[in-house]
Amino acid sequence: MLKHKIAAAALAAALTCQAAQAADDTALQSLIDAAKAEGEIWSLAMPDPWANWKETWADIESIYGLKHVDTDMSSAQEIAKFDAEKNNPTGDIGDIGQAFTDVAVKKGVTQPYKPTTWDSIPDWAKDEDGHWVVGYTGTIAFMTNKTLVKNPPKSWADLLKGDYKITVGDVGIAAQANNAVLACAIGLGGDESDLGKAYEFFGELAKQGRLLFVDPSLANLEKGEVEVALLWDFNALNYRDQIDPSRFEVTIPAEGSVTSGYATIINKYAAHPNAAKLAREFILSDKGQINLARGYARPIRSDVVLPDDVKAKLLPEELYVNAKPVSDFEAWEKSSRKMPRMWQEYVLIHQN
Repeated sequence: MLKHKIAAAALAAALTCQAAQAADDTALQSLIDAAKAEGEIWSLAMPDPWANWKETWADIESIYGLKHVDTDMSSAQEIAKFDAEKNNPTGDIGDIGQAFTDVAVKKGVTQPYKPTTWDSIPDWAKDEDGHWVVGYTGTIAFMTNKTLVKNPPKSWADLLKGDYKITVGDVGIAAQANNAVLACAIGLGGDESDLGKAYEFFGELAKQGRLLFVDPSLANLEKGEVEVALLWDFNALNYRDQIDPSRFEVTIPAEGSVTSGYATIINKYAAHPNAAKLAREFILSDKGQINLARGYARPIRSDVVLPDDVKAKLLPEELYVNAKPVSDFEAWEKSSRKMPRMWQEYVLIHQN
């Protein structure tokens, strides 16, 4: 009798699982049909060279027939654009630094969607209602032009005593630049709530006339206008290989750095909301995660098996031993809000 009850329970569980899977499949197919009817998707800050978005958008177009256009901008600008264009939206989905996710939700410009891979995404990497979901992580690295700098820096200490110029980007605006400041703070013994040593560090570089106020973009790196740049590892490795691998060295600063995530947000007022949801679905799928890894970004889902050729594109694991993830998001949000003023007081005041 007991065996029959166990067998019946197992059968019931299997049928329930099958029914849930069938419901998921039906819902996903309905989403695909609705997205195809919309026919296009407009993204913000998801350009072709960044984290291999080019391949992701090409796949989405070839599989689902969605035409795509991107407008590049900072995380703060994405949120502001969603808010300003409520009645005439020109962006459906955006990719923002994790430090900006609470800002987006509080601003009321996002709509929730949980992809079918939801359960394999770590809790820290998603909003409980699905308003934002981290797709990949990056770690702040040094990218050095070896034709201009004979002894590439491997630590924050090296950076401070060098005779070359460094660029960090738009601090106070861009997530990458903000995280470079946090990476410096971590390397010098600080944390999300204590960026003081980082401001002093960059202030000293500015006093020396060694802080270059240009964007560490692919174009500027290729033209040789940047000697050392502070970038996410996936951008640095991508730019290196696009330009000339022999010209650049990429490394993680030895004393410490920060590892953080980038998350998709779907515009509450999106003109193509179903296309945006389908894009998130694809980004968090196995294929989408591998696409990101091909762009040197580390996928958020640990259950995705990366092909050997993709693994070979990434930096050695031992370089990340002192890289730390953001652990206090509330403190980091507060520090990020203060950053434009602090950067002005400690750093820009010394700008020539």
